[in-house]
Amino acid sequence: MDRPIGVIDSGVGGLTVLHELKRQLPKERFIYLGDTLRCPYGSKSDQEVQQYTWEMVHYLIQFDIKVLVVACNTATALVLDQLKENLSIPVIGVIEPGARAAIKSTETNHVAIIGTENTVNSQAYDLALRNIKPNINTTSVSCPEFVPLIESGRFVESDAIDVVERSLASIKEVYDIDTLILGCTHYPIIQPLIEQVVGDQMTVLSSAIETGSEVSTVLTFYNLHQSQTVDETSLEPVILTTGSLHVFERIKEEIFQLKSASLKQISLI
Repeated sequence: MDRPIGVIDSGVGGLTVLHELKRQLPKERFIYLGDTLRCPYGSKSDQEVQQYTWEMVHYLIQFDIKVLVVACNTATALVLDQLKENLSIPVIGVIEPGARAAIKSTETNHVAIIGTENTVNSQAYDLALRNIKPNINTTSVSCPEFVPLIESGRFVESDAIDVVERSLASIKEVYDIDTLILGCTHYPIIQPLIEQVVGDQMTVLSSAIETGSEVSTVLTFYNLHQSQTVDETSLEPVILTTGSLHVFERIKEEIFQLKSASLKQISLI
Protein backbone atom coordinates (compact mmCIF):
# COMPACT_ATOMS: atom_id res chain seq x y z
CA MET A 1 0.00 0.00 0.00
CA ASP A 2 1.77 3.11 -1.28
CA ARG A 3 0.63 5.59 1.35
CA PRO A 4 2.91 7.39 3.82
CA ILE A 5 3.08 7.02 7.59
CA GLY A 6 2.48 10.33 9.35
CA VAL A 7 4.56 11.37 12.37
CA ILE A 8 3.79 14.44 14.50
CA ASP A 9 5.67 16.15 17.31
CA SER A 10 5.88 19.52 19.03
CA GLY A 11 9.31 20.13 17.47
CA VAL A 12 12.54 18.34 16.56
CA GLY A 13 12.28 15.65 19.25
CA GLY A 14 10.16 13.29 17.20
CA LEU A 15 13.07 12.90 14.79
CA THR A 16 14.33 10.34 17.33
CA VAL A 17 11.22 8.27 16.57
CA LEU A 18 11.38 8.93 12.82
CA HIS A 19 15.00 7.76 12.76
CA GLU A 20 14.04 4.45 14.40
CA LEU A 21 10.97 4.01 12.19
CA LYS A 22 13.14 4.41 9.11
CA ARG A 23 15.63 1.90 10.46
CA GLN A 24 12.98 -0.73 11.19
CA LEU A 25 10.78 -0.01 8.16
CA PRO A 26 13.17 0.94 5.33
CA LYS A 27 10.61 0.38 2.56
CA GLU A 28 8.00 2.75 4.00
CA ARG A 29 7.44 6.42 3.20
CA PHE A 30 7.19 8.95 6.03
CA ILE A 31 5.95 12.49 6.38
CA TYR A 32 6.91 14.29 9.59
CA LEU A 33 5.45 17.49 11.03
CA GLY A 34 7.09 19.31 13.93
CA ASP A 35 5.27 22.32 15.42
CA THR A 36 8.46 24.14 16.38
CA LEU A 37 6.77 27.54 16.24
CA ARG A 38 4.61 26.71 19.28
CA CYS A 39 7.02 24.37 21.05
CA PRO A 40 7.24 23.39 23.88
CA TYR A 41 3.85 21.77 24.46
CA GLY A 42 4.84 20.62 27.94
CA SER A 43 3.87 23.88 29.63
CA LYS A 44 0.78 24.64 27.52
CA SER A 45 -2.79 24.18 28.73
CA ASP A 46 -4.59 20.92 27.96
CA GLN A 47 -6.89 22.79 25.56
CA GLU A 48 -3.96 24.31 23.67
CA VAL A 49 -2.22 20.94 23.33
CA GLN A 50 -5.41 19.38 22.02
CA GLN A 51 -5.99 22.21 19.53
CA TYR A 52 -2.40 22.23 18.23
CA THR A 53 -2.30 18.44 17.92
CA TRP A 54 -5.52 18.33 15.92
CA GLU A 55 -4.24 21.11 13.64
CA MET A 56 -1.16 18.99 12.86
CA VAL A 57 -3.32 15.92 12.26
CA HIS A 58 -5.69 17.75 9.92
CA TYR A 59 -2.71 19.03 7.94
CA LEU A 60 -1.24 15.53 7.50
CA ILE A 61 -4.59 13.92 6.60
CA GLN A 62 -4.39 15.67 3.21
CA PHE A 63 -1.43 13.40 2.36
CA ASP A 64 -3.61 10.28 2.76
CA ILE A 65 -1.49 8.85 5.58
CA LYS A 66 -2.20 5.21 6.49
CA VAL A 67 -0.98 5.33 10.11
CA LEU A 68 -0.47 8.23 12.53
CA VAL A 69 2.41 8.12 15.02
CA VAL A 70 2.12 10.66 17.83
CA ALA A 71 5.83 11.10 18.57
CA CYS A 72 5.16 13.55 21.40
CA ASN A 73 4.67 12.36 24.95
CA THR A 74 2.57 15.38 25.95
CA ALA A 75 0.21 14.94 23.00
CA THR A 76 0.10 11.18 23.62
CA ALA A 77 -0.85 11.76 27.25
CA LEU A 78 -3.53 14.36 26.52
CA VAL A 79 -4.94 13.66 23.04
CA LEU A 80 -4.26 10.03 22.03
CA ASP A 81 -7.66 8.68 23.09
CA GLN A 82 -9.44 11.45 21.16
CA LEU A 83 -7.42 10.69 18.04
CA LYS A 84 -8.13 6.97 18.26
CA GLU A 85 -11.85 7.59 18.66
CA ASN A 86 -12.16 10.04 15.79
CA LEU A 87 -9.73 8.87 13.11
CA SER A 88 -10.31 5.96 10.76
CA ILE A 89 -6.62 5.01 10.63
CA PRO A 90 -4.46 3.33 13.31
CA VAL A 91 -2.99 5.80 15.83
CA ILE A 92 0.09 4.93 17.88
CA GLY A 93 1.53 6.89 20.79
CA VAL A 94 4.89 6.62 22.54
CA ILE A 95 3.95 6.09 26.19
CA GLU A 96 2.81 2.46 26.26
CA PRO A 97 5.82 1.27 24.20
CA GLY A 98 8.13 3.13 26.59
CA ALA A 99 6.43 1.61 29.61
CA ARG A 100 6.83 -1.90 28.20
CA ALA A 101 10.53 -1.32 27.60
CA ALA A 102 10.99 -0.15 31.21
CA ILE A 103 9.20 -3.20 32.65
CA LYS A 104 11.54 -5.43 30.67
CA SER A 105 14.58 -3.50 31.89
CA THR A 106 14.11 -2.95 35.63
CA GLU A 107 15.47 -5.41 38.15
CA THR A 108 14.93 -3.31 41.28
CA ASN A 109 11.27 -2.65 40.38
CA HIS A 110 11.81 1.12 40.62
CA VAL A 111 11.52 3.18 37.44
CA ALA A 112 12.06 6.92 37.07
CA ILE A 113 10.33 9.02 34.43
CA ILE A 114 11.47 12.43 33.25
CA GLY A 115 9.29 14.52 30.98
CA THR A 116 7.54 17.82 30.44
CA GLU A 117 5.28 19.27 33.13
CA ASN A 118 2.13 18.14 31.30
CA THR A 119 3.37 14.60 30.78
CA VAL A 120 4.48 14.21 34.39
CA ASN A 121 1.30 15.79 35.78
CA SER A 122 -0.87 13.50 33.65
CA GLN A 123 0.76 10.45 35.33
CA ALA A 124 0.36 8.71 31.97
CA TYR A 125 3.58 6.75 32.39
CA ASP A 126 2.81 5.77 35.97
CA LEU A 127 -0.58 4.44 34.87
CA ALA A 128 0.84 2.63 31.85
CA LEU A 129 3.51 0.99 34.00
CA ARG A 130 1.01 -0.07 36.67
CA ASN A 131 -1.38 -1.45 34.05
CA ILE A 132 1.39 -3.88 33.15
CA LYS A 133 2.84 -4.42 36.64
CA PRO A 134 0.66 -3.13 39.50
CA ASN A 135 3.39 -3.22 42.17
CA ILE A 136 5.96 -1.20 40.21
CA ASN A 137 7.54 1.78 42.03
CA THR A 138 7.78 5.02 40.09
CA THR A 139 9.43 8.41 40.54
CA SER A 140 8.47 11.17 38.09
CA VAL A 141 10.31 14.46 37.63
CA SER A 142 9.54 17.26 35.18
CA CYS A 143 12.49 18.84 33.34
CA PRO A 144 11.11 22.06 31.83
CA GLU A 145 14.56 23.34 30.82
CA PHE A 146 15.36 20.41 28.50
CA VAL A 147 13.13 21.14 25.48
CA PRO A 148 14.13 24.83 25.15
CA LEU A 149 17.78 23.74 25.50
CA ILE A 150 17.38 21.31 22.60
CA GLU A 151 15.15 23.42 20.35
CA SER A 152 17.59 26.34 20.61
CA GLY A 153 20.56 24.13 19.72
CA ARG A 154 22.33 25.10 22.97
CA PHE A 155 22.66 21.47 24.08
CA VAL A 156 26.13 21.34 22.50
CA GLU A 157 27.41 24.18 24.70
CA SER A 158 29.56 23.56 27.77
CA ASP A 159 26.96 24.72 30.30
CA ALA A 160 24.36 22.18 29.05
CA ILE A 161 25.71 19.61 31.53
CA ASP A 162 24.87 22.00 34.38
CA VAL A 163 21.23 22.13 33.26
CA VAL A 164 21.07 18.32 33.18
CA GLU A 165 22.78 17.97 36.58
CA ARG A 166 20.37 20.41 38.18
CA SER A 167 17.31 18.79 36.61
CA LEU A 168 18.20 15.22 37.61
CA ALA A 169 19.53 15.89 41.12
CA SER A 170 16.44 14.52 42.88
CA ILE A 171 16.50 11.27 40.88
CA LYS A 172 20.13 10.62 41.74
CA GLU A 173 19.22 10.78 45.43
CA VAL A 174 16.97 7.69 45.16
CA TYR A 175 19.29 4.73 45.60
CA ASP A 176 17.27 1.88 44.02
CA ILE A 177 16.20 3.41 40.69
CA ASP A 178 17.79 1.32 37.94
CA THR A 179 15.77 2.41 34.89
CA LEU A 180 15.09 5.91 33.61
CA ILE A 181 12.45 6.56 30.94
CA LEU A 182 13.05 9.54 28.70
CA GLY A 183 9.41 10.63 28.73
CA CYS A 184 9.85 13.20 25.98
CA THR A 185 11.06 12.42 22.47
CA HIS A 186 13.34 15.45 22.57
CA TYR A 187 15.40 13.97 25.39
CA PRO A 188 17.28 11.25 23.43
CA ILE A 189 19.07 14.09 21.63
CA ILE A 190 20.82 14.81 24.95
CA GLN A 191 20.92 11.17 26.08
CA PRO A 192 24.75 11.12 26.30
CA LEU A 193 24.58 14.03 28.78
CA ILE A 194 21.81 12.34 30.76
CA GLU A 195 23.77 9.06 30.93
CA GLN A 196 26.86 10.95 32.04
CA VAL A 197 24.92 12.52 34.91
CA VAL A 198 23.02 9.44 36.18
CA GLY A 199 25.94 7.02 35.74
CA ASP A 200 26.14 3.34 34.91
CA GLN A 201 23.70 2.28 37.64
CA MET A 202 20.73 3.42 35.55
CA THR A 203 19.58 2.14 32.17
CA VAL A 204 18.31 5.12 30.16
CA LEU A 205 15.46 4.24 27.80
CA SER A 206 13.84 6.00 24.89
CA SER A 207 10.51 4.70 23.61
CA ALA A 208 11.60 4.99 19.97
CA ILE A 209 12.67 1.35 19.48
CA GLU A 210 9.51 -0.09 21.04
CA THR A 211 7.37 2.40 19.09
CA GLY A 212 9.00 1.26 15.85
CA SER A 213 8.20 -2.36 16.71
CA GLU A 214 4.58 -1.45 17.46
CA VAL A 215 4.17 0.36 14.14
CA SER A 216 5.58 -2.67 12.32
CA THR A 217 3.10 -4.93 14.13
CA VAL A 218 0.19 -2.64 13.26
CA LEU A 219 1.19 -2.54 9.59
CA THR A 220 1.23 -6.34 9.52
CA PHE A 221 -2.08 -6.70 11.39
CA TYR A 222 -3.93 -4.31 9.05
CA ASN A 223 -2.05 -5.44 5.93
CA LEU A 224 -0.70 -1.93 5.39
CA HIS A 225 2.95 -2.66 4.57
CA GLN A 226 4.34 -1.05 1.43
CA SER A 227 3.45 -3.52 -1.33
CA GLN A 228 4.75 -1.68 -4.38
CA THR A 229 8.29 -1.34 -5.67
CA VAL A 230 9.20 2.33 -5.38
CA ASP A 231 12.16 4.45 -6.34
CA GLU A 232 14.53 4.78 -3.34
CA THR A 233 14.66 8.56 -3.74
CA SER A 234 10.93 8.69 -2.97
CA LEU A 235 11.59 6.95 0.36
CA GLU A 236 13.46 9.91 1.81
CA PRO A 237 11.18 11.40 4.48
CA VAL A 238 9.38 14.68 4.00
CA ILE A 239 10.01 16.86 7.07
CA LEU A 240 7.71 19.82 7.72
CA THR A 241 8.09 22.43 10.43
CA THR A 242 6.10 25.46 11.51
CA GLY A 243 9.19 27.28 12.77
CA SER A 244 12.78 28.00 11.82
CA LEU A 245 14.51 25.54 9.51
CA HIS A 246 17.96 26.12 11.03
CA VAL A 247 17.86 23.82 14.07
CA PHE A 248 15.92 21.17 12.14
CA GLU A 249 18.51 21.19 9.37
CA ARG A 250 21.39 20.87 11.79
CA ILE A 251 19.85 18.11 13.93
CA LYS A 252 18.52 16.04 11.03
CA GLU A 253 21.95 16.00 9.39
CA GLU A 254 24.43 15.90 12.28
CA ILE A 255 22.54 13.55 14.61
CA PHE A 256 20.26 11.50 12.37
CA GLN A 257 22.12 11.54 9.03
CA LEU A 258 18.92 12.49 7.19
CA LYS A 259 20.90 14.60 4.75
CA SER A 260 18.67 14.02 1.74
CA ALA A 261 15.36 14.39 3.59
CA SER A 262 13.25 17.19 2.17
CA LEU A 263 12.68 20.03 4.67
CA LYS A 264 9.97 22.64 4.31
CA GLN A 265 8.45 25.35 6.47
CA ILE A 266 4.63 25.40 6.59
CA SER A 267 1.87 27.26 8.43
CA LEU A 268 -0.94 25.68 10.43
CA ILE A 269 -2.72 28.96 11.18
